[in-house]
Parts: sequence; C-alpha cells; structure tokens
Amino acid sequence: MTPFSRTETFTVLNISLAISSVSDASKRLIDLAEKNTSGYVCAPSVHTVMLAQQSPELAQALNNSLMNCPDGRPLSWVGRIQGYSDAEQVRGPDLMLEICKSSVPKELRHFLYGGKSGVAEKLKKGLEERFPGIKIVGTCNPPFRPLDEVETARLRNTLKEVRPHFIWVGLGTPKQDLFCAKHAHDFGAGIMIAVGAAFDFHSGQLADSPAWVRKAGLQWLHRLIQEPRRLWKRYLLLNPLFIFCVTKELFQKYISRKRAPRK
Repeated sequence: MTPFSRTETFTVLNISLAISSVSDASKRLIDLAEKNTSGYVCAPSVHTVMLAQQSPELAQALNNSLMNCPDGRPLSWVGRIQGYSDAEQVRGPDLMLEICKSSVPKELRHFLYGGKSGVAEKLKKGLEERFPGIKIVGTCNPPFRPLDEVETARLRNTLKEVRPHFIWVGLGTPKQDLFCAKHAHDFGAGIMIAVGAAFDFHSGQLADSPAWVRKAGLQWLHRLIQEPRRLWKRYLLLNPLFIFCVTKELFQKYISRKRAPRK
C-alpha cells in the first residue's frame, strides 16, 4: 500500500522517491494515520541511496515503504533534471515538525523510539513545549545492538497498549530503515517514520543547518564540520561516487530515449 501512484514518484539509482512537499507528505500521512494504517516511511539521503546500491536488503526495504521522502536536496535536483518540476526536498526533521503540529487538533498519538540515552525524553519535552497539547504516549532509548526476543516482545506489548498513530524512529541509516521494514507490520501499531538526525536536532543535541545552507544543498558540509570523524567517509567518498553514478544513469536514460522508435 502506498499513498503515491507511479506517476507521483521518480527513481534515482533504482530507488523510488516521492514527488511531494513537506506539507503534502504530512497531509497524506495524517490521513493514513487517521485510518489506523500501519506501515513505514523512509527519508533517504544521498548516503542512504548509495548504501542501497550495495545492499539488496536495504534497497528492498526502501522500495517497500509507504513513501520515500527525498531528504537530500541533490535527490530532488535529480528529479527535476528528469522533468519532475514538483520534486521537492522533504527532510525528515521538517516532516516531523509538520506532522506534530498538524496532529495536535486531531489528537493523534506519537511514540519516540531512538537516540542516545536521554535524547528521546529531551525530544519529548521539546515537542511538548513547541506544540502544546501534543500527545506523546511513550519514549524508548533502545540499546545500540539489535533487540533480542524479550526486548522485541516488550516493545510490541508497549505499542499495543499505547496505540500510537506515529512511531518516530531515530537509529541512523541504514539501521532505522531496516528496523522499520522488519517491524512495521509485526508491531501492528501506527506508521513508523525513520527520521534519523531529527532526534538530535529537535532535542538540542546538534544544531540544524541554516535555511540558506540547506537551499544551496550544503547541509552535508554543515554536518561534516559538526561530526568530521564520524561523517568524513560518508560525504567525501560517497558524494563524488553519487555524482558519477547519477550522471551515468541520466546519460543512459538519454541514450535510451534517443534510440526508442518514434510512434
């Protein structure tokens, strides 16, 4: 089940991405949540898309989601190059705030899963201050390792008890995307949305990049400056490889159209 038809998506390196905006994606997901839909949403960055080129499991997880929001601005640029003028960047942190704001009058419930010790609790407090009346029905700081059977059963029982409409997952990519794909229907509660750094941004652990930096497609540089040891390989190695792979893919599509017989 997906809220987007084939005509409302585009592909980058065989990963399907939604042609949408933050407000449009929020409206569609809130509508699904009100219908008690279960499933999951991913917000892949350039890094995620490149990891998926080497991981069939991750590629399948992304393409089986309800929606893939193009978190990285270069992804939306590639969509526009392909002729999809409405392809916009839909960042996980922005989508989270928009859904939280819009959910208040509808009394939809949220659950926060992820982050380092204490981060989910700080995020809960920050969201409650920012959006008075928001219903956050639980938080969980999971261990860094995969959950064992007992922990999985405990989480499943908690979610069945509090019945969240949205489960926000901040585990970092690709861990969060694979987690959502594995458990979205198993837990049988709400829409799981993988938002990664949103936990750190909205809890005050990390400073988000200024709007002009995001618009210029330089958010990666802002993140690299903040966490150089952790992120240097991600950006300095994968970004050039992404440019090469996308250029090759676009050229092949161009050649295919040229060779296609005219009707």
